[in-house]
Amino acid sequence: MPFLVIFTVFALLDFVILFTVGSHIGLLSTLLLVLATGFIGLHLIRREGVATFARARERMSQGEIPSGELLTGAALIFGGALLMAPGFLSDALGFMCLIPNARRRLARLLAWLGVRMKGLHVHARTYRPRQGTDADWQQAGPRRESPEERDKEQSDRQDEPLEGEFISRDDSR
Repeated sequence: MPFLVIFTVFALLDFVILFTVGSHIGLLSTLLLVLATGFIGLHLIRREGVATFARARERMSQGEIPSGELLTGAALIFGGALLMAPGFLSDALGFMCLIPNARRRLARLLAWLGVRMKGLHVHARTYRPRQGTDADWQQAGPRRESPEERDKEQSDRQDEPLEGEFISRDDSR
């Protein structure tokens, strides 16, 4: 729900700024600026998406997790998509996603907003560290049985009778 409200306010504010700037510089100039930023966004999505995918694939072939490349690629693609959207506010936010220092500041701002809005949404997953390591993380959930525990449980069930239904066939026909 808060995301929908933020998205709606952002879109309305973007259109208000677009129409205000358009009334000052003229319709043709406004359309040319919107089309130019759209083409820039499309070009950046193509170029950066391919380059980031290549870097991620290279790191994966080295046995590393390409988390930095994936986050950078997501920010660049999101920035390119914002540049393709008509509006000057979305263009400003899109360029912030493309400039490295601005992208880091934007990430800090979003993290700060996420902490502030923590009470407004429910986390789908929680994570806890594995025993003995700080770097590895696993999804918190029901406890998983070891193979020895499963074998012991199956051997305990062998003494119990099976329950079920059966069908009697008359083979004399």
